[in-house]
Amino acid sequence: MSHPANLEGRRRFLKAAVVGAIAAPVAGILLPKLARAQDLPHLEESDATASALGYKHDASLVDKAKYPQYQAGRACVNCNFFQTKAGAAWGPCQLFPGKAVDAKGWCAGYAVET
Repeated sequence: MSHPANLEGRRRFLKAAVVGAIAAPVAGILLPKLARAQDLPHLEESDATASALGYKHDASLVDKAKYPQYQAGRACVNCNFFQTKAGAAWGPCQLFPGKAVDAKGWCAGYAVET
């Protein structure tokens, strides 16, 4: 018969193993997305897609004659395609996969819910 202290140690080990087995896949799903957002290269204004959409790191520099749909106050930070937590200076955008855009930026793909 096993000693009671050994049984308690086994119980703790099994509980920790079960929690770890459940937590590992969840962390594997959530953490890489957060880490990747910070590690993305910044979108360059010279990028072909960025250039085609008139992307600027600073929305106040948008050519208003060329992009009359631009309105003051619109920026990546309040666009539906911008995907990052509040307060982040750069973040991923669905229009530019694999790149981070400036929260103060703007492009012709700008969209908000109406």
